[in-house]
Amino acid sequence: MIEILSPTELPRARAAGALVADILRTLRSRCEVGTNLLDIDRWAQAMITEAGGKSCYVDYEPSFGRGPFGHYICTSVNDAVLHGLPHDYALADGDLLTLDLAVSSGGVVADSAVSFVVGGAEPPESVALIGATERALRAGIAAAGPGARIGDISHAIGSVLREAGYTVNTEFGGHGVGSTMHQDPHVPNTGRPGRGYRLRPGLLLALEPWVMADTAELRTDADGWTLRSATGCRTAHSEHTIAITEDGAEVLTLPRQA
Repeated sequence: MIEILSPTELPRARAAGALVADILRTLRSRCEVGTNLLDIDRWAQAMITEAGGKSCYVDYEPSFGRGPFGHYICTSVNDAVLHGLPHDYALADGDLLTLDLAVSSGGVVADSAVSFVVGGAEPPESVALIGATERALRAGIAAAGPGARIGDISHAIGSVLREAGYTVNTEFGGHGVGSTMHQDPHVPNTGRPGRGYRLRPGLLLALEPWVMADTAELRTDADGWTLRSATGCRTAHSEHTIAITEDGAEVLTLPRQA
């Protein structure tokens, strides 16, 4: 299903995006050496509930997961790249943490992810991974607009990732959002320009480039959810929800200035 929002519905999408952005910004500011992943999950739950939003993850039960996810945010550390199930782990200096959050507010979903290094360490490999996904995300957003095609976005993202020296996994990628979290169209992180669904004003897309340092192969953790690099290498993931408008792509999940 592909949903197209009317102009009168766009303010609700903006509000959902602002909520997700604000929660992620607050969580990132609280993450330090010694922070437990389960505390991050509890903080996310409290902020979503206080804002009157609804978690997209707690009851989420897709074919690739083991039962309902049961938590409010994905917390992926180091070799974990997607769907990181919060568990009893205290963050260490130099850990590469990805927070991925999707919330429904006012009947519209916004989805965003951010990767960062915890503490004062700046491992070069981690910095490079994060930088590549952030540049790829900017390139994907720049390629989006009315009349463009999904392949244009995918090509822009994939070109940046490959130029940075990474291989691209196409099992998971971006997707449409709307009244539910995962909708068509699928947005692979590599592709051919000029191909695929033509973008229309009112379409919401979650773009999410992610990479692993030395592999494109995933393995599923024993928890049945967390996806890790097959080689144990570090990973990174950046994501924004955008709205296609008459003027281009509007980023809905940009954090506001503190």
